[in-house]
Amino acid sequence: MSDIAMTRTTDLSFDQAVEACRAALADEGFGVLTEIDMQSVLKAKLDVDRDPYIILGACHPPSAHAVLAAVPEVGVLLPCNVTVSVEEGRTTVRAMDPATAMGLIDDPTVAEVAADIRSRLERAIASLVRR
Repeated sequence: MSDIAMTRTTDLSFDQAVEACRAALADEGFGVLTEIDMQSVLKAKLDVDRDPYIILGACHPPSAHAVLAAVPEVGVLLPCNVTVSVEEGRTTVRAMDPATAMGLIDDPTVAEVAADIRSRLERAIASLVRR
């Protein structure tokens, strides 16, 4: 775990982890709004070969609504990014820490929502170790 991300390593394959991650996020009330396949993007744009790395833009609509109503500029911090990657032969899942990111904004509603979203993301990625 770092200041910006919660990290878990899993024995699941990359593809299994992506599917399990989507399911775990859905279980916590998130939808995946965006998906960026960095392996493909870097190959196409820079002709760089790298291990699989996908960014999932996850959104919890009730929470997004609450923070946008409180502080509209918080939208630049949305959605919550979750990554699945292969690093040193192991599958790694990371979720941004919304409490750290939204800690830039001094607002009690934003802080409360960020803490809830952090808990949801933490449960989602922790579940991948057991799936």
